[in-house]
Amino acid sequence: MPWINPRRSIRKSLLTLLLPAAIALMIAAWIVHGLLLERMARGFVEDRLQDEVSFLEHQLRQSGPQEIRDIAEGDYFEEVFHHAFALRTGSQIHSSPAQWSRALEPLLKETETGFVRRTTPEPTASGAEFLAYRKALTLNGEPVVIVVAEDLTNLQQSQQELHLWTGIVSAILLTLLILAIWLAIRWSLRSVSRLQQGLTALQTGTSNRLDVDAPAEFQPLISQLNQLLDTLDQRLTRSRDALANLSHSVKTPVSAIRQVLEDDTRALDPDMRQQLAQRLSDIDRQLESEMRRSRFAGPQAGKAAQPVSQARDLLWMLGRLYPDKNFELETELGPETRWPVEEHDLNEILGNLLDNAGKWASHQISLNLSREDNQLMLEVRDDGPGVAPEKLDTLGTRGLRLDEQTPGHGLGLAIVRDILAGYGGTLQFTSAPAQGLVALVKLPRAGE
Repeated sequence: MPWINPRRSIRKSLLTLLLPAAIALMIAAWIVHGLLLERMARGFVEDRLQDEVSFLEHQLRQSGPQEIRDIAEGDYFEEVFHHAFALRTGSQIHSSPAQWSRALEPLLKETETGFVRRTTPEPTASGAEFLAYRKALTLNGEPVVIVVAEDLTNLQQSQQELHLWTGIVSAILLTLLILAIWLAIRWSLRSVSRLQQGLTALQTGTSNRLDVDAPAEFQPLISQLNQLLDTLDQRLTRSRDALANLSHSVKTPVSAIRQVLEDDTRALDPDMRQQLAQRLSDIDRQLESEMRRSRFAGPQAGKAAQPVSQARDLLWMLGRLYPDKNFELETELGPETRWPVEEHDLNEILGNLLDNAGKWASHQISLNLSREDNQLMLEVRDDGPGVAPEKLDTLGTRGLRLDEQTPGHGLGLAIVRDILAGYGGTLQFTSAPAQGLVALVKLPRAGE
């Protein structure tokens, strides 16, 4: 809504919306009550007038001329029904009570049947405003017109008094409703105050996590904030561990190499050169491992990858790297499918698994992408020699290589396991004789 400022507090926004709405609805209900009361009162009066005209008609049909005169001139009708009436039979006109004659006798000149509502200029003579029902009929060959009327002045006064009391009661109820709305908003938004206090404690260092008893609507927000804090802690820990590992693993071999190179009294024989090269290779491997680990992003809000598009790009690149191998993609997911995984992390997972399969496959490597039970399934299958069942559990151990003849450092699968640990994913290997190795990755959604 354009008149609602999105930066305004929730309490003020709700009061701005609910209070005018409650007042408008109460006023509308009061107006509708007046209209319905008017309609019900008019309907009640009309039914009574019709019934009394029908009764008078029945009495006239069963009476002779003298009895008709007695009915018209007597006070029976007035005493029983408390209504004024006028009667014209032929040329004779009768009305009762007498003060109504001036208002009702003009209605006898017309012969149309129906209701007539009139206002008299002299309220003291008869009703200031009255409703009459007129009926024309033929009795013993003579035209007869019957008019029965009721004064609406007292009825309208009672109706207005009832409507006024309804308005007073509505105003009291509206006041109570406004108070209830204000209390409900204040009580409902206490969780926002607790969340604000939790954020303040987080900023001041009093707490390191948001632990707030908040409604279900705020739980995803709290979960995302805590996940962000966990990600930052993991990155800090990973960076510190990487620096410590790098310092520990590089410092000693670098010092040894420097001592050898600074010793100008000793010639470098082939064995020494090979040892230096091996030490430099170890340093290079350690640097590569820690640098790749430092690029892991981990779960992040707002970050998502397109597994199908990235898989196609990687398969095209690996097809050029291994021209004698056939890489295939099998999936029912659309290219627009997104998954809450950082793009570089997904590239590392797919790239290492496919590269490992490309090294060992004889001819065929297949990648299957699917979604099952709110998990992204990545299955990489090759037709290589496979791995002995007793060694499957050792795959992915950092620095462990089952075959030293194949180029590499044995870090690829370990990197995949490290990335999956940050996302709560799993990596499973299966192998069968003459069927190669199958690597199955399960990546859940964030928070699952």
